Amino acid sequence: MIDFSAIDNTWTLFLDRDGVINHEKHQDYIHTWDEFNFYTSVPEAIALLSKIFGTIVVVTNQKGIGKGVTKLEDLQHIHEQMCKQIEQAGGKINAVYFCPDLDENSPCRKPNPGMGLQAVKDFPDIRLNKAIMIGNTLSDMGFGRNLGVQTIFLPTTRPEVDTTDGRIDAVYDSLWDCAKAIQQAIGK
Repeated sequence: MIDFSAIDNTWTLFLDRDGVINHEKHQDYIHTWDEFNFYTSVPEAIALLSKIFGTIVVVTNQKGIGKGVTKLEDLQHIHEQMCKQIEQAGGKINAVYFCPDLDENSPCRKPNPGMGLQAVKDFPDIRLNKAIMIGNTLSDMGFGRNLGVQTIFLPTTRPEVDTTDGRIDAVYDSLWDCAKAIQQAIGK
């Protein structure tokens, strides 16, 4: 279990995108902003988390780019609009990293830690012993373990996952539920 009471603005939050921030498309990719649909209360949850964590980073595998079925400019537009709507709700995303690679062994493709290591390079204040990864797949949990951070699993798209898996430190139904639990633990 994670000791949420220790979290302050020296901590970093890593977030997966599809299945955490927005609804996934079953066996497909989000190709355009029109297809992007926030989960209920996610902008508000990120606003709440922005008051607690010093740095919030999105790390997302995006094979659609590598396969040529999603255009890079469309992905960039999705991320710009996502960040803009989160900012309008009072939150912030410090950076969005994505991996277009098709090779499962790519150092940047989750569960490998490449995107997290790039964030550490880009944000020297990140301390991995003060970081949490929130995701909806065991690949996200593996990314957290490989990066050396604590993990929170959201069973939004994979309710069949065994939540006693050793890569999972905590489980919440949604990003909003998780944000409220952290807020309550630190008394903010």
